[in-house]
Amino acid sequence: MSSTRDLSPSPKRHREDDDEDTSASPPRKRTATSSPSPSRSRTNSPPLATSPTALPSRPAHRPSRSESRENEDSYYHRATPPSPPKPTSLHYTPHLLLTGHKKPISSASFSPSGTLIATASADCTIKIWDAHTGALHHTLSGHLAGISTLAWSPDSTTLASGSDDKTIRLWNTSTGSAHPKPFIGHHNYIYSLAFSPKGNMLVSGSYDEAVFLWDVRSARIMRSLPAHSDPIGGVEFVRDGTLIVSCANDGLIRVWDTATGQCLRTIVHEDNAPVTSVKFSPNGKYILAWTLDSCIRLWDYVEGKGRCVKTYQGHTNKKYSLSGAFGVYGEGRKHAFVASGSEDGSVFLWDVSSKNVLQRLEAHTGAVLSVDTHPSEPLIVSAGMDKTVRVWRCSDVLVNGAENGHREHEGYDDEVELPPYPFA
Repeated sequence: MSSTRDLSPSPKRHREDDDEDTSASPPRKRTATSSPSPSRSRTNSPPLATSPTALPSRPAHRPSRSESRENEDSYYHRATPPSPPKPTSLHYTPHLLLTGHKKPISSASFSPSGTLIATASADCTIKIWDAHTGALHHTLSGHLAGISTLAWSPDSTTLASGSDDKTIRLWNTSTGSAHPKPFIGHHNYIYSLAFSPKGNMLVSGSYDEAVFLWDVRSARIMRSLPAHSDPIGGVEFVRDGTLIVSCANDGLIRVWDTATGQCLRTIVHEDNAPVTSVKFSPNGKYILAWTLDSCIRLWDYVEGKGRCVKTYQGHTNKKYSLSGAFGVYGEGRKHAFVASGSEDGSVFLWDVSSKNVLQRLEAHTGAVLSVDTHPSEPLIVSAGMDKTVRVWRCSDVLVNGAENGHREHEGYDDEVELPPYPFA
């Protein structure tokens, strides 16, 4: 049995331990313009007449149409500054160290407002921190077992948590109080949660192999999806709420119609490695998937049966469920990166299009189970087996008022390029 088995119940556990008594398992991150044109001055206008009989003098030479066009093209070419080169590296440095959890941390994420960080742990608690100062706002207690997953409501006022006690709870992030009615229906560990874009629905994935769609107001199951034949690793809504993606230890990624519950697409890689986490790209056209073969794959799920367009490697991921996020960098925030933890204690940042490692952060002393990027500032949060939460800030200088790593909360519309598969 693994040496980490002496830890108490927790979220993201080893995959190979699924059939064992998991009452003492570690956290379960299982075993994602051009510049405006200058105005033209009329420097060749004829002089005004000085008397009623005076006539303007005729220019000695009137440029032909082709000459005028050449001169104009040359002028505009000179007036447009060249595009800056694409950065080949990022420079995130330690910013905050948050301590207080007594056991490994399975999930860490920024609120959509960007003001808070929520963390969940095998110690059965959730902590809410100030994202800029690191001050602890609340410690939320109520679950009877380790917590595997968190999800923020779109307005940042509510936090959902899923636990090994088979329940989902909602929390008021201002007061720290729990909503009185837990969501009960799953028959095994709650492993993944996501709010719909409007905040009226919640999707959950469990070790009982089911995906449930909940009505948030009534805490009732709206729909049960017969999703997979193995424990569910991850679930998420697409940005407009019309689709849900799920993944599981069976190696399958499935895309569902939210309204009908119909499975629209099943994606599987030829290696059929267990899929532990999935995330839609911000524009909803791609799916990023973490697998237990130390690969992260970007899938075009619209074409045919799904096509893998990028594979990111370098990190280690053989036994825990890791998760990460998208971010952007460079002048005008034109370039995208993927951030993920690694079982060797590092955080990796890859350029989305080139797949090159932009930076490797020597982050933790144990597996990094969760990584997230700030919705509007160059910040990254990471957490994992060493019980610490670390916040990283990009030290690159301001470029036209925008720091590297900045991204809009609504997505990357027309701002991020993924040649030859653009995000927007």
